[in-house]
Amino acid sequence: MIPRRLAACLLVLATAARTAPRGRLERRDWTAPVPLPPGSMLIVGFLGAWEKWDNERRSVRRLALRLREKQFPGVFVETANNHDRAMVRRMILDSLDRDRDGRVTPAEANSVAFVFYGHSFGGAAAVNLARDLEKSGAPVRLTVQVDSVGRRDHIIPSNVARALNLYQRDPGPIRGETSIRAADPSRTVILGNLRFSYLFRDVDMSNYPRIVRRIGLSHWKMDNDPAVWAIVEATILAEITRWRAETAGAEH
Repeated sequence: MIPRRLAACLLVLATAARTAPRGRLERRDWTAPVPLPPGSMLIVGFLGAWEKWDNERRSVRRLALRLREKQFPGVFVETANNHDRAMVRRMILDSLDRDRDGRVTPAEANSVAFVFYGHSFGGAAAVNLARDLEKSGAPVRLTVQVDSVGRRDHIIPSNVARALNLYQRDPGPIRGETSIRAADPSRTVILGNLRFSYLFRDVDMSNYPRIVRRIGLSHWKMDNDPAVWAIVEATILAEITRWRAETAGAEH
């Protein structure tokens, strides 16, 4: 017998999967150069459920497009579905392996700055991608999770410098990770675990399918909450500013 909460969660995820456009990320969809230029930054956002990697109705993709519009020199921005993590990992390792010898040297691993963020299962994908890169010795400057759902998404690997978690715990079958912690507090700063609630708040859900709007879960409302994504955007922009200042300082 499946527990009631698990059954409800599976039902909600199945509904989201049926109403979401399908499409897996392919190599031709990757716009960043391979290999990445030394001294550049790669930002990757992960969408939740089975959302198409470039679904512009979702906040992960909308934020990525806003960041691209700013045209920061040396900053490349990609999005992917959480199920595309293995593809993204391959693209990153290929992007670091400049001498094409099939391995990533310490110098190559440290030549690019990384920022990962995501919503729902995409939040867990952001953390797990950082964990994947830890095996290759690649540092990650920042991870941001929005109502993160997944395995081991509460433990931030030691190659991540800063991490932020935004979540809700309203009644319902899907509630985000409440508290992230650093595997090594001496190497990772937890910027915060910020709680939101939608019990007495209306959020514009017009870009979601009708059946999703009728269910009205806070988990989906959080995906459309401008206040949430303003914080995510400001945090990423602050990291870009910090990185640019450090890069400029290293050049002088």
